[in-house]
Amino acid sequence: MNRVSVAMDSKPENISFARVVVAGFIAPLDPSVDEVSDIKTAVSEAITNAIIHGYPQGENNNTQGTVRLSLTTSECRTITIQVADDGVGIADIDTAREPLFTTKAELERSGLGFTVMESFMDSVTVDSTPGQGTTITLAKTLASPE
Repeated sequence: MNRVSVAMDSKPENISFARVVVAGFIAPLDPSVDEVSDIKTAVSEAITNAIIHGYPQGENNNTQGTVRLSLTTSECRTITIQVADDGVGIADIDTAREPLFTTKAELERSGLGFTVMESFMDSVTVDSTPGQGTTITLAKTLASPE
């Protein structure tokens, strides 16, 4: 088992940083190129959600906060990733997970973040409390290297 945690400002430029951290963290497990790509994409979506929705920007709200990325591997080649924020939270998780639902249509958000995460990972769980933040937990078991 291995574990790494990183805290970063809720700035869009940190999305690419998170992708590099995840790729570097899972490299010793010898994942396939597709597995690395899938995990990086899911993490990008989770971090983007935390930045855009957890800490909304706008005329009356220039909130910035911290996004925490926690990574764990197990002996059975499962990687568990948590992306957490202390932002505004999600009032209705079921609605937020519906394809094409977005609270940021003015930013041309497609509303597919959770759908993308679910398509690339084995499991996606969302824990959120309005006014306190959100934690997204992603898990994927890597195939055995050939």
